[in-house]
Amino acid sequence: MNLWLLLIAAGLATFATRLSFIFLIERLRVPDWFRRSLRFVPVAVLSAIALPELIAPNATWNGLPLQPQFYAGLLAILVAWRTKNVLLTIGTGMAMLLALRMLLGAP
Repeated sequence: MNLWLLLIAAGLATFATRLSFIFLIERLRVPDWFRRSLRFVPVAVLSAIALPELIAPNATWNGLPLQPQFYAGLLAILVAWRTKNVLLTIGTGMAMLLALRMLLGAP
């Protein structure tokens, strides 16, 4: 029961935090440069999460030529840049990762 209460409290706290910014941004006078810069937050966060795993998985440096996720990530970046299609990018990256892992016998 304590776990459920903790999960509900954490969910409510997260929701309240996000909702407060939605209400505040409408009431506060925010400079245009700040509003424009907010568009880049999701890309920056995704990059901060994904890039370390592409370059040095499990916080170790095993050498780039044998890392299938590095090459799958490069292909996904190329597909995202050329098509701007999120589903195609994810599908291509996952398919390339699976193919390389099967080809190289990597886990």
